[in-house]
Amino acid sequence: MLFVLRKSLFPVSIVCFALVLLSGSVQPSDSIAAVTRGAFTYRLDNPAYIDQVDSILVRTRSQLQLMLRDSLSFSSNVYLVESLSRFNRIVGGKFPEWGAAVAIPPRHLIAIKSPDRFNSNKSLRELVAHEYTHLALGHRLRGVNPPRWLNEGMAVLVSMEWTWGDNLTMNFASVTGDFVPLSEIERVNQFAGRRARLAYAESYLSVKYLFDEYGVEAVNTLLDRLAQRQSVDSALMASTGSNYSDFEEEFRVYLHQRYNLISLVFDTMYFWLGLAIILVIGGVLSIRRRRKQYEQWDEDEKLASTDFDYGDPDHPEQIDDDESWRE
Repeated sequence: MLFVLRKSLFPVSIVCFALVLLSGSVQPSDSIAAVTRGAFTYRLDNPAYIDQVDSILVRTRSQLQLMLRDSLSFSSNVYLVESLSRFNRIVGGKFPEWGAAVAIPPRHLIAIKSPDRFNSNKSLRELVAHEYTHLALGHRLRGVNPPRWLNEGMAVLVSMEWTWGDNLTMNFASVTGDFVPLSEIERVNQFAGRRARLAYAESYLSVKYLFDEYGVEAVNTLLDRLAQRQSVDSALMASTGSNYSDFEEEFRVYLHQRYNLISLVFDTMYFWLGLAIILVIGGVLSIRRRRKQYEQWDEDEKLASTDFDYGDPDHPEQIDDDESWRE
């Protein structure tokens, strides 16, 4: 079996892993009532999420049908679970506690830990879209395992997980000349945190580059050849006119053009500019609050006069009838 793991400390990661089994396994027994809507059967511990998850999946499926030129005519089982032990039973094994979601293409199954019980640092929309993309790509490739960069890059592209932090990761890599070769991303599970973040960022950019530079038809030519069990080298040659090594060099040139010292300065400049704006706004609000406080104090002083009339100190007012000065 092939595991794709992403840790929660990765800012670009989805804090989840896509599990691709090369052979089917026994479906888990489940006491949760199934709700079927179209191509999706839901077994959610909290049924209140059904409408939200279904809406995400319907939109994601429609988007992928266009991108992958595939009807995606398969039914998917979707689990949203609140128990770690039940999550492990559903996916058929014990997995790291930080794993938030699993996609198993041969079983057309998605399992996601409920946001009610687990903190994945990613939205439910991102998790659902990411995992369904793995199912869709597995169907499109007829069970053939795609290159890791293609599999993860497509999932990140569809789920729109790219952040400003990913820009910084790529800028620093460009300045230091430390990009990860696409072929090495297959070993991403062995990478340390920073290099793993870089690998996933490059995966996204490589797929985006394919779509932007060569178009949907070329991407689907690549997928067709992979589905025919051709090598990545042959599939890239048919779709881009470059073999694997030439495509990597082409992609590296693109990365250096897009990410460099100048873009790093601009990205960090926007950060400091944003921070300065926040500080200025905070200062203005603080001044306004103090001014209102001073105005309130002035009003209070007007109501509480400090000009007291004590009368004649030589003949203070008395209420005693035996005082002669009152006569």
